[in-house]
Amino acid sequence: MSTRPEILFPLFGKLETLEGIGPKTAQNFAHLHVLAPRDLLFTLPYSGVDRTLIETVQGADFPTTLTVAVTIGKHRKPANRNGAYRIHVEDAQTSFQLVFFHARGDFWERQLSEGSRRVVSGKVELFDGIPQMVHPDFAVPEAEASDIPQFEPVYPLTHGITQKVMFKAARGALSRVPALGEWIEPTQIAQAKWPDFQSAVTQAHAPQSLADLAATAPARERLAYDELLAHQITLALARQVERRKPGRRSDGDGRLQNRVLAALPYEPTGAQRRAISEIAADMGRDVRMNRLLQGDVGAGKTLVAFMALLRAVEAGGQGVLMAPTEILARQHLAGLQPLAETAGVVLEILTGRDKGSERQAKLAALERDDIQILVGTHAVFQESVVFQDLRLAVVDEQHRFGVRQRLELGRKGRQADVLVMTATPIPRSLALAQYGDMDVSVLDEKPPGRKPVKTALVSTDRLDEVIDRLRAAIDEGRQCYWVCPLVEESEVSDLIAAEERFKRLRAVFGEGVVGLVHGQMPPADKDAAMAAFQQAQTKLLVATTVIEVGVDVSNASIMVIERAESFGLAQLHQLRGRVGRGSAASTCLLMYQHPLTDTGRQRLEVLRETEDGFVIAETDLKMRGTGDLIGTAQSGVPRFRVADLERQAGLMAIAQSDARKLLHDDPELSSDRGQAARLLLWLMRQDEAIRLISVG
Repeated sequence: MSTRPEILFPLFGKLETLEGIGPKTAQNFAHLHVLAPRDLLFTLPYSGVDRTLIETVQGADFPTTLTVAVTIGKHRKPANRNGAYRIHVEDAQTSFQLVFFHARGDFWERQLSEGSRRVVSGKVELFDGIPQMVHPDFAVPEAEASDIPQFEPVYPLTHGITQKVMFKAARGALSRVPALGEWIEPTQIAQAKWPDFQSAVTQAHAPQSLADLAATAPARERLAYDELLAHQITLALARQVERRKPGRRSDGDGRLQNRVLAALPYEPTGAQRRAISEIAADMGRDVRMNRLLQGDVGAGKTLVAFMALLRAVEAGGQGVLMAPTEILARQHLAGLQPLAETAGVVLEILTGRDKGSERQAKLAALERDDIQILVGTHAVFQESVVFQDLRLAVVDEQHRFGVRQRLELGRKGRQADVLVMTATPIPRSLALAQYGDMDVSVLDEKPPGRKPVKTALVSTDRLDEVIDRLRAAIDEGRQCYWVCPLVEESEVSDLIAAEERFKRLRAVFGEGVVGLVHGQMPPADKDAAMAAFQQAQTKLLVATTVIEVGVDVSNASIMVIERAESFGLAQLHQLRGRVGRGSAASTCLLMYQHPLTDTGRQRLEVLRETEDGFVIAETDLKMRGTGDLIGTAQSGVPRFRVADLERQAGLMAIAQSDARKLLHDDPELSSDRGQAARLLLWLMRQDEAIRLISVG
């Protein structure tokens, strides 16, 4: 079924097919991402106006919308054409005025004749101490009072779309919702007391009170779950397609791993041991591994990944570790070389910088299996790179791959197992949204011997004190980082900020002591500046955020982050993780500029209080919302119209296990519920998933 089912045609027609919507209005709707009647179903009211009939406006908290029965009194016509037409009215306890502008002729005398009874509803404000209702929304005879909605939904609007247009369009779309089979697991429906889909959309668009607008209202919660379930079925299908690909068992005998473990100066943590055995179990199956290794700064992911690479070699194959930048690839090389020597395996690096005969020699060695583990940038993906027997690809994933890119990686077709490492602690709800197709191992313990980093907040007024502190540390043989602020959106101004700071610090500390690294430098210069710092030739490294990822200098014990309030929490946490890697006590100085906003202060204080990346990530999510947190556009995290990832993390987890179980029990989605789930995927525009069903 790779064409949209006919039952959904009315919901996916043009907007102009709805009564009262012409081409111009349809264009305006596009600003709300409403392109078809289906989109109106998921554009829910965000507020409402209570029009419950009350006795009197007396004692109300103005300005507010009120509905009250009145006796019509004297009319006062305006002195000039543009003046206000006023009508004196009395409710059960007090009097007030109805006010109309641009009144024509004796229209209001006929509509609201003196002495008649009316129910009026509209916004009441105080003007010169007198309550006034300007242009009531409703003014009807008492017998027709039931025509006034008791609670009126308020929709998000855009230029050219009024509440009336929105209300009418939504009602038009609702009239097209067909009766659909149930795609949610029956016990879940019963337990959560959710209505069926048709009732849920109808109720969500007809709230009876503010309680019906809450995310926890049954109708809304059901629609949020529908979105999450469709997304998780897509991820589960991607996972199923991956798993159907024949994998190869990589049974290691442990001899190489044991050599390395025996030579380590410390014991691996419980979390590391657990992750190593989860990965080993995956590699020992004949389906492809697709696992995420998630760990905080310094949790020891590299050791876990290296054990997996050694297992691939023990099984007679090869492994590759891909890093996003040349600097990181070289650093992995430096960190892993001694371990590879201990194990007795050949480890080499391949980047875009390898040229000519040197490159040819490496490629030939790789194809002969003379290189067992290759470290590199994405250059290792080029056609010319041929492995004799690639069994494991480890991706050190700093620039997030979305699901689609991971499928691409798998389509290389070499049956290699895939392990993705991320150093960004991701709140659970986001991890499920972004990596729901993968199995996840979490490293949530710090290896022994990692000293906590002391974090202090310092105002930029105290720059001189900070410089004195650095001088003392450098005199003791320590090294320091100085991270320059993020300036606006342009890399050029970031660069200027870094260069200015570099000049000033070089004037203080002298030539040859201070290094500079930023994103605009040629790669070779950048590597040279990094290498000089890594080899302790320079003592103070001034940098833009290029050093956020992975740079490892165990002698660096102070991290200064200038204008820390301009960075995100997760980024500050990553930067702080660059110090505290050696035996010396380390400090992170967060320099901020007065005046700090409340959220700015709150962010920096969270950082001062905790070093737990998961706590920091959850706080960041609460403070900033999903979109900002990871720049949704490139993050692979979907946007939902109803579901709220921050507040509905629990629903996401239920949706994940439900989707996986559904596909486990009914891999072809051919049962009644499976067929309903296919309709859900069409309804939620999950075209990628539908493609995967046809692939599967």
